[in-house]
Amino acid sequence: MFPKLFTYDSFVLPTYGLLVALGFGAGLAVAVKLAGRAGLDKERTFNLGIYLALAGMLGAKVFLVLQDWDYYRENPRQIFSFSTLQSGGIFYGGFLVALAVAVAYVRWERLPFLKTGDAFAPGIALGHAFGRLGCFAAGCCWGQPSNLPWAVTFQDPYAHEVVGVPLDVRLHPTQLYEAGALLLIFAFLYWLHGRKRFDGQVLGWYLLLYPAARFGVEFLRDHSENAWLLGNRLSDAQGVSLVLMAAGLWLLWPRSHPSRDRKGAVA
Repeated sequence: MFPKLFTYDSFVLPTYGLLVALGFGAGLAVAVKLAGRAGLDKERTFNLGIYLALAGMLGAKVFLVLQDWDYYRENPRQIFSFSTLQSGGIFYGGFLVALAVAVAYVRWERLPFLKTGDAFAPGIALGHAFGRLGCFAAGCCWGQPSNLPWAVTFQDPYAHEVVGVPLDVRLHPTQLYEAGALLLIFAFLYWLHGRKRFDGQVLGWYLLLYPAARFGVEFLRDHSENAWLLGNRLSDAQGVSLVLMAAGLWLLWPRSHPSRDRKGAVA
């Protein structure tokens, strides 16, 4: 819709980049606030947030290259091109790499993993919502053709050149669907954080709710080339979503099994 926020000569400030930066700042501010409320060290929480952002960006780009490996193998210079660097990459790739960094960091600093995850989960949802608004502005992650009243049409040639979104075609605004879901998830997780019954409850709900929303939105996105699971019925992102939903359910297991919750409290 609005891929370029500002242009001066050959310099372009992409709207996507600004919204991602705003989302990172907002998400980190929420994480630090909730960490302080939970009795965690704010400085170490802030440092972890920086490491997660860097790991997430790196992981998203690496998985983007792996997903389109045939293209990048034939055009290796494109890996470091402006269009590749400007693209958001693969969220789940960034999430998994950031998760690995988080595990290493909390073990090194001897932080409680689940309590730290509870502090970060609402902020991750909020920051991701900003990112999806950036996707809408850039035109990436577009939906399938639609005749619904709220279908959108992209018309900026720059967006087509950078991310490949089809122009002058009415499409599902899947970026807005996901952004709306993420804002609702953020509101719920933020509310839940002060009322949780056990460590890991907020993180568990995030791992259940966001992947469920992503799983549904994936059916409306236009990326049939990535649908290779179950006889080309599900995308790779939907496969990851199912795994994360299972992890979320496992973390929430103490809700219906108080004996496990008490055991965790004693330990």
